[in-house]
Amino acid sequence: MSKEILRVEILASGLVQGVGFRYFVLRNANSLELVGFTKNLYTGEVLTIAEGEKYKLEELVKLIKIGSVYADVRNVQVKWGESTGEFNKFEVRY
Repeated sequence: MSKEILRVEILASGLVQGVGFRYFVLRNANSLELVGFTKNLYTGEVLTIAEGEKYKLEELVKLIKIGSVYADVRNVQVKWGESTGEFNKFEVRY
């Protein structure tokens, strides 16, 4: 497994606000030892930016595509990039 640290931006749409989705992302990102944030957008989507090892980021993307219990994830856009090292933990932003 590669130890390369990458950045991923994940935009989830569907029924992803008001259903505990950001806290679902937070729990999974923390268990995967990722750093970054997740937040609701005024468009009704949830944006997640995470940095960490590629295989852990890929796992987070898979989990977000499935969604939390009450969420109905309809679409997920994923954009990969280089890590910026700007985060030291994973958090929910408002």
